[in-house]
Amino acid sequence: MAEAGSDWTEGEVDLIVADYFDMLAMELRGAPFVKARRNAALQELTGRSRGAIEFKHQNISAVLLRLGMPWIAGYKPMANFQGALISGIERYLTAHPALFVGPEAKTRANGFAEAETLFFEAPPAPSFEPLPPPLQRIVRKFDPALRDARNRALGRRGEERIFHHEQASLRDAGRADLARKVRWVSEEDGDGAGYDIRSFDPAGRERLIEVKTTVGTVTTPFFLSENERGFAEERPDAFRLARLYDFARAPRAFELTPPLDRCVMLRPANWRAEF
Repeated sequence: MAEAGSDWTEGEVDLIVADYFDMLAMELRGAPFVKARRNAALQELTGRSRGAIEFKHQNISAVLLRLGMPWIAGYKPMANFQGALISGIERYLTAHPALFVGPEAKTRANGFAEAETLFFEAPPAPSFEPLPPPLQRIVRKFDPALRDARNRALGRRGEERIFHHEQASLRDAGRADLARKVRWVSEEDGDGAGYDIRSFDPAGRERLIEVKTTVGTVTTPFFLSENERGFAEERPDAFRLARLYDFARAPRAFELTPPLDRCVMLRPANWRAEF
C-alpha cells in the first residue's frame, strides 16, 4: 500500500495516464465503461486510494484542457500541475501522436445539408493568466493552435457547418431570399478575403464570418492571420469570428466581434524575415 501523500512513481504515473487515455477513447466512440471498476483495478496495481486516483484523473483532465484536447466527462479538471504527471502525459502523447491530432469529427452521412442551426453561447471571459511554468514546455511541444491550423479537413468541416447554419437561421427568420445569397467565400474563391462566409442578418446587413474550429475546449487558443486581424479592424461593423469547439462530439459555438483585443489576448506568433 502506497503511503498517503507520497509522490507517485514514474511507473504509477504511466499506469494511470494509459488508463485515462483508454477510457477517453472509449467515451469518444460511445463505448460503455464503469469508472468505479477502472478505479478499483488501479487501486490493486498501485496501492493508492480511490480518492487519490480520482484526483489524479482530474489532474490529467486539467493538463488536457490546456493542450486543447477532449477530457473525460465526470473528471472535471483540477489544476495541480505536478512535473511528474506532465512528463507522463508527454511520454504517452509522444508514443501515440495521433491522440493529440484528435478524433475525427462526427459527420452525417449526407454531410451538413440538413443540419440544424447551432446555439451560440456567450464567449468565455478572458483571464489573460500565463501558463504555469511546468505546462509551458509541453504546450510548446504540443501546440493546440498549430495543430488545428494544420488540420485543413477540420477547418473545412467547421466552415461548412457555419455555412449551413447561416442559411438555416435566415430561413427560420423568414428570409429565404437572403439564405440563397449566403456564400462560402473561402471554398468558392479561395483564402485571402479575410473571412470565410458572407452572410446576412435578418435585416439584410452583411455578416462576414471567419470560422475557427477545434476538437478542443472552449478556451483552446487559435491562430489569427494578419490578414484576418486587419480585416476585422477594417470592417468592424460586419466582421464576426465564429468559434466552433468540441467538434468531435457535439459542436458548440460562440461568436466574437471587434475589437478582438477586447475579447482575446493577441500575441505575435511569427516573424517575417526580409532582405
